[in-house]
Amino acid sequence: MKKTIFFLITLFSIVSCNKITDNSFKIGVISDCQYCNCDVKWDRYYKKSPTRLKEAINTLNQDSLSYTIHLGDFIDKDFKSLDSILPTWKKLKSETYHVLGNHDFEVEDSLKKEIIKKLDLNKRYYSFVKKDWRFIVLDGNDLSYQGAISKEKKQQTDSIFNLLKDKNLPYLEKWNGALSNKQLNWIKNELEIATEKNQKVGFYCHFPIYPIDQHNIWNREQFLSLIKPYKNVKFFFNGHNHAGAYQFVDNVHYLTFKGMVDTENTSAFANVTFNKDSIIVNGFYREPSRKLAIK
Repeated sequence: MKKTIFFLITLFSIVSCNKITDNSFKIGVISDCQYCNCDVKWDRYYKKSPTRLKEAINTLNQDSLSYTIHLGDFIDKDFKSLDSILPTWKKLKSETYHVLGNHDFEVEDSLKKEIIKKLDLNKRYYSFVKKDWRFIVLDGNDLSYQGAISKEKKQQTDSIFNLLKDKNLPYLEKWNGALSNKQLNWIKNELEIATEKNQKVGFYCHFPIYPIDQHNIWNREQFLSLIKPYKNVKFFFNGHNHAGAYQFVDNVHYLTFKGMVDTENTSAFANVTFNKDSIIVNGFYREPSRKLAIK
């Protein structure tokens, strides 16, 4: 009897320890669904996006996901486009999050504020925590010619664009944008909180940081200077460059997910598993699978 009780106590202890130390979880990632009732342009098959989104959600729903995130450009233009795809998006069984893309603001000026509400966002940039990770969602349209709504933000957009225009930067294009000083200060505070709580950090944004090309966020150098002291930053996931890209710099994985809307007969999405020492990207269709080691 005593041996049985000892065995059960030992077994309970092992199970309890496993529950505490097992911090693995899985999420879904989709980028650039970019639906509109539009003709094909730049190899983007806009009208096929609802079907592709439905298939992706059916696939993702087969897993037990902590959450699913869309990395921006949920629509291409027209506010009414949301009504065609949001009912499908809401069939996801997991929690859901949105990153704001430049095309999400390609609507009438009077409806730009309504985009936020329609996507069930309380704020344009925000953070959330899962297990021992802090995920920071950036708003790369904070200062931009699409997403700057207030008079103050529009003035700041003009200021940073004019400040950088003589530097011959390949990414100083009006379809990109920048992080405001207010948002950068908020990011620093989030990083401090993560450090205090011994949390790893992952960033989500629509615009990339690396590699350098015509898609980057305007003040990428300012962002990189900000995060450099924080060794708990592990990845930066984004969309915007539909071709996809990857670069590993200073122990940070910079991964651009391919656009769902592109090509006539294929799609792109992924599920991503977070383990203690790695991030496993399981890609579907054009999205490559890869293992990202973390320290």
